[in-house]
Amino acid sequence: MITRSAARDALLLWLGSRTGLLVSTLLGVSFAEYAGKWRQWDAGLFITIAQYGYDGEPGKPHDDGLPAFFPGLPVALRAVHLVVPDWAASGLLVSLVAGAVAMVALARLAEFEGATGWMAVLALLLFPMAVFLAAGYSEPLFLAFAIPAWLAARLGRWPEAVLLAAGASCVRITGLFLAVALVVEFVRRKESWRRAGWLVVPFLPLVAYSFYHYRRSGDWLAWKHAQEAGWGRDFAWPWEAWRTTWQSAMGGDDFAVAFRMEIAAAVLAVGVLVWLLALRRWGEAAYCGLQAAALMTSAYYLSIPRSLLLWFPLWVLVAKVATRKPWVLVLYAMVCGPLMYLNAARFLTGAWAG
Repeated sequence: MITRSAARDALLLWLGSRTGLLVSTLLGVSFAEYAGKWRQWDAGLFITIAQYGYDGEPGKPHDDGLPAFFPGLPVALRAVHLVVPDWAASGLLVSLVAGAVAMVALARLAEFEGATGWMAVLALLLFPMAVFLAAGYSEPLFLAFAIPAWLAARLGRWPEAVLLAAGASCVRITGLFLAVALVVEFVRRKESWRRAGWLVVPFLPLVAYSFYHYRRSGDWLAWKHAQEAGWGRDFAWPWEAWRTTWQSAMGGDDFAVAFRMEIAAAVLAVGVLVWLLALRRWGEAAYCGLQAAALMTSAYYLSIPRSLLLWFPLWVLVAKVATRKPWVLVLYAMVCGPLMYLNAARFLTGAWAG
């Protein structure tokens, strides 16, 4: 049973948490300086694509990593920039609105699954990587499409589900994993095969994006090769990726802590997958498992903690447990809340945080 209070509670938590970040960051600075604090790392790359396209800023060295970023967020930035002159502020506004949509959808999905909606939202907002839901990154926009898509599929509204999933596929490669999960859910529900044609729709944005880069550079897999060129994400066997990451985590440089977080997130990801499989949540397991497989067969672990923000099945599971045992959410908040604050502070000061 999905109630209106779920949407209200989700919006209150989302807007309240954004207000807290605004107040703590805006103290002593102008709004332009505030927006500039959020133009860190990938946020700046999304702005570059929105401004100049995938060839990058004229007169500056070409960034081979730009095609790794799908066009959904840059297109949204260009649209908002028509009325908001500051690019960084445009990114913050996109994330604010998209995040509100995503939180409402998450609360409704949790209630549909028999959990307390606001608990799922709070668990996500307290996660140590939650700063990326506020920044001009692609996670909020992806979730604004992906969670409603999954809820629509659970309700049997397949045309709505696949169109929303297609929107998610325009934002991140993770949309491909969502598309596969929808196929698994379709088969699990034993839907009529006369409706199966709809399942092709979420794959079309990836085909279109690949064709765009083929026309531009002759490379059908430009987005994949860009990840390899920009971040060294070549294929490696899982044990090789673990060994490389472990060695980096045991080092003494500034990135050692980040690699330790990668390892912790990988262990958590495997635990969540086992949990989903034990519950026979085949569609959710496909969605999360494909992401985990892609991230854990890279040359080294990178952005696994951030990717867990996209694992909406995890937040629903946390809410289901906390609904029965509220102390679990209290303990979770005591552990993750301070880490979330510290990670937000690192990001806003330009340190590597994700």
